[in-house]
Amino acid sequence: MKLGIGIGWRPEIADEVEALAGIDWVEAVAENLCADHLPDSLVRLRERGVTVVPHGVALGLGGADRPDPGRLAALAARAELLGTPLVTEHIAFVRAGGPLTASPRLEAGHLLPVARTWDALDVLCENVRIAQDSLPVPLALENIAALISWPGEELTEGQFLAELVERTGVRLLIDVANLHTNHVNLGQDPAKALDELPVEAIAYVHVAGGVEKNGVWHDTHAHPVSEPVLDVLAELRSRVDPPGVLLERDDAFPPGAELAGELDAIRATLRQAATVHAPAEAGERTGTAEAGERTGVADLAPAEGRAAADPAPAGTRDRTAVAQTALLSALVAGTPAPEGFDHRRLRVQSRALAAKRADVVAKVAPELPEILGDAYRPAFLAYAGSRPLSGGYRRDALDFAEHVLIAGGPADPVARRRLTYWWQDRSGARPPGRTTRLVRAARAVLVGK
Repeated sequence: MKLGIGIGWRPEIADEVEALAGIDWVEAVAENLCADHLPDSLVRLRERGVTVVPHGVALGLGGADRPDPGRLAALAARAELLGTPLVTEHIAFVRAGGPLTASPRLEAGHLLPVARTWDALDVLCENVRIAQDSLPVPLALENIAALISWPGEELTEGQFLAELVERTGVRLLIDVANLHTNHVNLGQDPAKALDELPVEAIAYVHVAGGVEKNGVWHDTHAHPVSEPVLDVLAELRSRVDPPGVLLERDDAFPPGAELAGELDAIRATLRQAATVHAPAEAGERTGTAEAGERTGVADLAPAEGRAAADPAPAGTRDRTAVAQTALLSALVAGTPAPEGFDHRRLRVQSRALAAKRADVVAKVAPELPEILGDAYRPAFLAYAGSRPLSGGYRRDALDFAEHVLIAGGPADPVARRRLTYWWQDRSGARPPGRTTRLVRAARAVLVGK
């Protein structure tokens, strides 16, 4: 099955996605979907024959812990609900600490790179096999963008991905924007990575935009796709005809016409690269026909009689846990940087994590930036520097509001009363009743006069 050309479905652009011409499939963030029903827009797309692929962001398969059974069950439920041919996740860790290190659990709130070492690979492979055995459809994993690199890495990105595929049979979701990001930030050659990885294992491809600031490329998914990213897409197309290519956009959503223009640029890049490299596809590369036959999504069925996941060698998880916890603690809790890391890059990554956290909290609790105004962002960044994320973003919003109030803010008495009422409405053991809500709403109106 060829997926074709797709776009990331987000609630903010649901109408625009439905109106776009030539969309064969969409991808939705798995954790943003309810397990028992779909948004009306996705229902309509499915009725039109548009495939919907759930894209997970919270499993943390590269983490030291084994995958959480509850998260795996939730991802499996969404796969069943969507009738999807596959599900996707990331080669990353998103949390650390806990029982393996006898330390508090820390959440990154974002995808962090796995060390390309044999230890980390052993842990990742076991986790992937556990996930594969828990899911009703095949799994594909995405390479991530990175602002930092681990010291003492033993494998290149391409070698790491090739070894992962060889050991587990997992498919790959190759993000060409992330390859470009790692080129700018870490000096890694995208062409070399593409030469080393098994392109026949590619399930589909991501294309996204970003921006460069002070010599660092930020994979924002909030900017138009740049020419260098399209160049990497052309490099990939010169090696294989991917079953699917998808445009990602997660913020600063443009009008539908601009999205359509980016999709047209992706199509044009694929056509031109296919034309330029047609002789190689016709016979210069050995095994091309066989590889092409293996890249269809229909051929991603789990292997019959696959052996149970081999455990990682003794001590591997413990060593990985200690290393990941030390790094994440430095990034989100202000502890000393682990030896061998670039301290400047760690500061950039730490600021990026805090900024993303502030953005997400502003989305899940839009009243906070409304109440605090221009003071919201600096206040939240100061709070995040000493209070690691631990209980999800809604809990984070409540904790931040409490932190501001305990510190005596906001200075404006009207804003302080509004923030107090907001916190009271959401922090109790149960939601306030209708009468209480009406009284507080009336009080808020009076306070605002």
